Amino acid sequence: LPAGSKLLATGVTTPFMVPLKVTLFAALLIALPYVLWQAWAFVAPGLYKHERKLAAPLIASSVVMFFMGMAYCYFVVFGFVFKFIAGFAPISVNVSPDIDAYFGFVLGMFLAFGLAFEMPIVVVLLVRFGIAGIDKLKQVRPYVIVGAFIVAAVFTPPDVLSQLLLAIPLCVLYELGIFLARFMVKPKEAEEATASEAQ
Repeated sequence: LPAGSKLLATGVTTPFMVPLKVTLFAALLIALPYVLWQAWAFVAPGLYKHERKLAAPLIASSVVMFFMGMAYCYFVVFGFVFKFIAGFAPISVNVSPDIDAYFGFVLGMFLAFGLAFEMPIVVVLLVRFGIAGIDKLKQVRPYVIVGAFIVAAVFTPPDVLSQLLLAIPLCVLYELGIFLARFMVKPKEAEEATASEAQ
């Protein structure tokens, strides 16, 4: 926020509820590895033995990417967005957001960017489990780009800068997922993919 700005508590229970929300969000982040492990334990009995070996790398990478998304949001996005929005306020207007709306916005952005940074893992899993091939993922690239900008428009403030700061990383992470998926394809599938690209 601009220098000298203060948050306001307009609701009667807001001074109590906001710290509670922040505490619950922090608890979710601390419990995230265990929650993902439990989700994997539910799915694992229906998978082959070689597929179950993905559990540890999958959970570790999911947690790391989620925290990377939050760090990108905090250190990069907020630094631009708050200054950009506050820059449109007239001189006579004192920027003092309601604390509940402010933290609701911040936590929502954290979730949006944390989930967005899971894109490479989703792409790798799609290829690894044979749901979609690398060629198919390349074919739908234009739709993914449009979808990234739609998602950015929904989950970010109504300004172009915020949308670009979410949509561009989504597109880059999608390409990163396609690149990493090449190393997850089985040898026979890799040969077929190479042959199809050569044609």
